[in-house]
Amino acid sequence: MIVYAATKQQFLKDSDNDDIEEVILRHFKEATGKKVGASEIRSWQGSLSYMAKVLRDDGLPNDAGLAIELHIPQSSKRIDFLLTGRCENQVKNAVLIELKQWSKATATTKDAIIKTALGGGLVETIHPSYQVWSYAALLEGFNDAVYDKSIEIRPCAYLHNYVSDGVINSAHYDAYTSKAPLFLKGPDELTKLRSFLKKYIVHGDNKEVLYELSYGKIRPSKALAEALKGLMKGKPEFVLIDDQKTTFESALAAASAASEEAPKVLIIEGGPGTGKTVLAINLLVKLTGLGLLSKYVSKNAAPRKVYESKLVGTVKRSHFSNFFSGSGAFIDTERNTFDTLVVDEAHRLNEKSGLYGNLGENQIKELIESAKCAIFFIDEDQRVTLNDIGSKKAIRTFAKAKGATVEEYTLSSQFRCSGSDGYLAWLDDVLDVRATANPLLDTSKYEFKVFDTPQAMHAAIEQKNHDNKARVVAGYCWPWLSKKESKAPDIVIGDSYARQWNLDQDGSLWIIAENSIEQVGCVHTCQGLEVDYIGVIIGPDLIVRNGHVLTVPLERDKHDKSIRGWKKLMKEQPELARRETDLIIKNTYRTLMTRGMKGCYLHCTDQETAQYFRSRLAEYIGK
Repeated sequence: MIVYAATKQQFLKDSDNDDIEEVILRHFKEATGKKVGASEIRSWQGSLSYMAKVLRDDGLPNDAGLAIELHIPQSSKRIDFLLTGRCENQVKNAVLIELKQWSKATATTKDAIIKTALGGGLVETIHPSYQVWSYAALLEGFNDAVYDKSIEIRPCAYLHNYVSDGVINSAHYDAYTSKAPLFLKGPDELTKLRSFLKKYIVHGDNKEVLYELSYGKIRPSKALAEALKGLMKGKPEFVLIDDQKTTFESALAAASAASEEAPKVLIIEGGPGTGKTVLAINLLVKLTGLGLLSKYVSKNAAPRKVYESKLVGTVKRSHFSNFFSGSGAFIDTERNTFDTLVVDEAHRLNEKSGLYGNLGENQIKELIESAKCAIFFIDEDQRVTLNDIGSKKAIRTFAKAKGATVEEYTLSSQFRCSGSDGYLAWLDDVLDVRATANPLLDTSKYEFKVFDTPQAMHAAIEQKNHDNKARVVAGYCWPWLSKKESKAPDIVIGDSYARQWNLDQDGSLWIIAENSIEQVGCVHTCQGLEVDYIGVIIGPDLIVRNGHVLTVPLERDKHDKSIRGWKKLMKEQPELARRETDLIIKNTYRTLMTRGMKGCYLHCTDQETAQYFRSRLAEYIGK
């Protein structure tokens, strides 16, 4: 979809005869039927007048194609400004121009991230060159016309209010400014931008390329599909086994057969270590290889970022990033836009989306409506916040409302915790999640140890950190002081143990960051992921008294969002509040204690609780 399409000559005429922002506003309403905020209108007013100045150059052909607000496939994003034509050798070109009103920015140490004033405050956002480069990659990766019509995509960014200061154009961002040149304020910069445009737009095309892009089929390009298809070769951790394979083939058949007239919804249930994420990634690869427009979706950012990081060096980051999405990104997605959405950790889905939880209607509904086939991987026992609303019942309800056929599968083969189903059953019993026939744990099959001190436990995990595959995690009972004071300790236990929470700079990649063994992670940075050995600190929010497992929500840190609202719920529905917070706290530790493939080391801040766990080990009986 294009909001405004014209030639250079027509655009300049519209700019001279009318307020250009009013022209664009009229076209936008006609094209979308939606309203536009005042800030966007001001943005059009400021930036488009500068673009009119740029284009007043006889060296740029009058019949060059021009578009404003071109919709990008696979996203709700739009390209600010696009110019089309042919170069000196008659090669078709489309120049993408990202327009910004910025006048100042602050560098960060993060890849492609910069700080600038947005929405009344200084916030982190992506560098304009990275932004437009990623948009170009989307067109290259998902618009068949780019390959079928041999169109070259040339991205750049124009910050017409920004005087060069060595920040926005520092060497730190060279990786992206080299791919998408950055043009700033000043006559010299204006000349450079014109030269860039004239290099690729020598001959006009009277909007030919523009319309080829606009009407190009939206699907993974052959080149991108092939790159992703070969991605998993030689990686044994992605081999499908037993019920994984059978479920995979059933899901593949369902996704291939689904249509707008006959939509499908799949529910694939499995506990920790049954291979839900492995299966989800394999489905993404296979479906993309078949030319089906697909995405991997998860509420939790950690699995997305870790799996994205595994693709580095095989596919361009801006390409593979668009295969991964958060669950709140489908609020405005048109019905059946995607062939398949592969939704991992579906139990973590929320009702509302957005930073303040005020957008959309229901994430489950939005995901089902957005795809011909929606595949949900779920483990209801891994709900770890009060906002987690993902359930099989809710999925069935929304699927029925759409008229979709529902298929359900169960993954039971255990590939974590040394393949020990007994450990998982014991864990359910010992945490009082549910009674099982496993009151005692045989540690000869799965290494489980209880340590008297956190220092000893952390040291033991550090000794197991071969190939960067051992980590320490904890319940969120300590404030994250180091987020604001970089040297401040967070988890302080006794006089000798003081560690920090996972570093802010590691973010969702904490579990695979080189030096993160020194820090302590939480459920949000490890759920959906695994290591060889996991060390778990059980804080004062879970204690045992006289053999009874008790949860104490008041011992959670006040900034913990996982049980936000429980005090209000206690006043309104005390029984429900107690039941829900009890479940969330137990599920949190159940999730933490099932991250280790080979072993789990435990320290409890409460001595009676530690003694309780020891007493539930078979080796302890008789001592």
